[in-house]
Amino acid sequence: MQIGFIGTGVMGTGIIQNLLKAGHQVVVYNRTKAHAQTVLTAGATWADSPQAVAAQSTVIITMVGFPQDVQDVYSRTDGIFAGARPGSTVIDMTTSTPALAVELTKTAHELKLKALDAPVSGGDVGAKNATLTVMVGGDQEAYQAMKPLFDQIGQRVNYFGTAGKGQHTKMANQIMIAGTMTGLTEMLVYAKAAGLDLPQVLATLSSGGADNWSMENYVPRILKNDYTPGFFAKHFLKDLRIALREADRMHLDLPATQQAKQLYETMVDDCGLGDDGTQGLIKIYEDK
Repeated sequence: MQIGFIGTGVMGTGIIQNLLKAGHQVVVYNRTKAHAQTVLTAGATWADSPQAVAAQSTVIITMVGFPQDVQDVYSRTDGIFAGARPGSTVIDMTTSTPALAVELTKTAHELKLKALDAPVSGGDVGAKNATLTVMVGGDQEAYQAMKPLFDQIGQRVNYFGTAGKGQHTKMANQIMIAGTMTGLTEMLVYAKAAGLDLPQVLATLSSGGADNWSMENYVPRILKNDYTPGFFAKHFLKDLRIALREADRMHLDLPATQQAKQLYETMVDDCGLGDDGTQGLIKIYEDK
């Protein structure tokens, strides 16, 4: 396929590299060209705008930071919708709002494009190793056509229904991760205060009922004082805010998720640690 990819951050870079390995031609755009150098070296080509990416591609994938960034790359004067050819498929893999997914799909259909919202889970490790979980909403026919492509970047791919359903599924995922991140953080704080051997604690808990992906992947980084982002804390906070707004619309009270949001607000907004990985949450306990 001739694939256009917009967003060459931590996640996008891993996905693009796997698409290149699978034999696709990939043209990329990123707000800062220097951040695309890794994938350009790997064989991707550069375009100077989202419009130019779309004009050269039959499949256009976006993975940017925030919903406003998604809106911008699709709808601005030199955006995707200005360059996409009828019959092309647009896929937003950003974790964004269900309402925006519905809006973009509506515009895509008016332009005779197919559209999918397909956020992922699995962090930088999953993006690098092609083991992501892909949660898809949108046009079912487009999903069937794109399933082989999704299988090249992920190990579990599921379709959930109409536009926005992929984003709703990702919100459910983030609600669950909120619990595992606060749990692993407070587990470490407790174990350290009790004078336990932390690597031994990790090895023990990983073989029992407390085992979870976040603990296995992030506790080793914490023990090495490695707070580089597999997933930016500022983006996780964005996700929790979206999830809680959606919960409010459905008249749901999610107090544990609300508490996790407040903890990440302390980390990101009060402590200025938004560019750390989500495992950096432990720093707000260390500073108390």
